[in-house]
Amino acid sequence: MKFKELIKLVLLNIWGNRFRMMLTMLGIIVGSATILMVVAVGNGGQESVNKQFAKLNVGTLYVMSDQGADVRYLLSEDDAEAIKQGAASVSMVSTSVTGRIDLSYVGLKYSGSVIGAMVDYQALNNIKLASGNFFTETDDESRNKVAVLGWDVAEAFFGANPEEAVNKTVIVGKRKFTVIGVIERQGDSMGGVSNDESVIVPYTVAEKYILGNATRPRITALAKDFASVPSAIREIESILQKTHKGEMDFRVRDAGSRLAAAQDSAKTMTLLLTIVGTIVLVVGGIGIMNVMFVSVKERTHEIGILRAIGAEKQDILLEFLLESVIISLVGGITGTLLGSALVPLSQYVGFEAISSAKGVILGLFFSVITGTLFGYYPATKAASLSPLEALRYE
Repeated sequence: MKFKELIKLVLLNIWGNRFRMMLTMLGIIVGSATILMVVAVGNGGQESVNKQFAKLNVGTLYVMSDQGADVRYLLSEDDAEAIKQGAASVSMVSTSVTGRIDLSYVGLKYSGSVIGAMVDYQALNNIKLASGNFFTETDDESRNKVAVLGWDVAEAFFGANPEEAVNKTVIVGKRKFTVIGVIERQGDSMGGVSNDESVIVPYTVAEKYILGNATRPRITALAKDFASVPSAIREIESILQKTHKGEMDFRVRDAGSRLAAAQDSAKTMTLLLTIVGTIVLVVGGIGIMNVMFVSVKERTHEIGILRAIGAEKQDILLEFLLESVIISLVGGITGTLLGSALVPLSQYVGFEAISSAKGVILGLFFSVITGTLFGYYPATKAASLSPLEALRYE
C-alpha cells in the first residue's frame, strides 16, 4: 500500500471518529500543557533566585558570634583587623553592629533595624544608591548623625518617591538624623538583617548614641573570588580560634552556598513538577491505547478486507501506529499552544513563569513518544490478525 493512500485512510478514520478522538486527545493536551508550564515555572523560579541574589556578592562571608558566646570573646574590630592581615584569600573586611529600632518621620512610624557600619560596608554588600550618597570616613570619625535609608523604610515614609528622603530629618530611636542617601532595593537578607528594612548609620554613631556597647558586632568579609570562598572560611576560622583563645564561639556563613542551595531547590521543584506532567501524559497514553484497542475491534472486518486485497502486515501496523501518533501529535501541539497562552497569566496568581523553546520541544517530544509507545501494542494486535478470521468477524 502506498504511503499516500495510507495517510489518507488514517485521516479518514480519525475524521470519522473525531468526537471520540478529541476526547482521547484531552489527556495528551493536558499533559503537554503541564510540561510546558512546568518548564516555564522552573525557568521563572531560577530567574527569581538569580534576581534575588544578583545584588549580593556571592563571595561575601558573614562572621557572627554564637548566641551563647562569652561576652569577653565577642567579635571586635581587632578580629576584623586580624582577618585583614592574616587571611590571604580575603580581599576586604568590615565590622558592623545591628539592632531593632523604631523610626519615625512627621508622625509616620516604622519598626526596622539600625545598622552601624564602616564606610566599606557599601562595597562589601554591593549596595547601589537610588539617590544621595553614602557616609564617609569623616562622618564616622566626627560621629555625624547622618543616615542612609533602606528602600522599604524610605518607601514607608515617602510613598511613591523614596528618593525624596535625601536631606530630610528622621528620628532614629530618640535622636534626629539627616538622611544623606537611599539605597536601591536589594531583596535579600543574611543573618536576619535586611538592608531594605534598615537605616544605616556610621559605626561610631550607632555605638555611642543608639545601641551602646552591649551589642554583638558582626564581621563581613569578601573572598578574592568565588573559588576562594572555602579557603577564606578556613583561614577566618583558624585566625579567630587563635584570637578567641581556642574557642569556636562564632559561625561563618557564605552567600554563595545559599545561592547554590536556592538554585538546587528550584531545579528539584522543576524536576518534581516534570514528573507530574509525565504522569499526566502516561494517563493520556493509556487512554489512547484503550481507544486503539476498541478501534481494532470495530475495524476487524476492514482489516480482513485490506489484507485480502494485498495489504501487508506492516501496512496494517503502520496504519494504526500513524493514527496513534497523529492523535498524540495534534494533542501535543494543542497542549503547547494552550500552555503558551497560560504562561502570561501566571503573574496574576503570584508566581513567575518564562516561556522557552525547551518547554515546547519537551511537550511535543513526550506527546509523540507517548502516542508511539501506547499505540504500538494495539497496532501489532491489528497486524497479527488472520485475514480469514478478520473477514468472518462481525
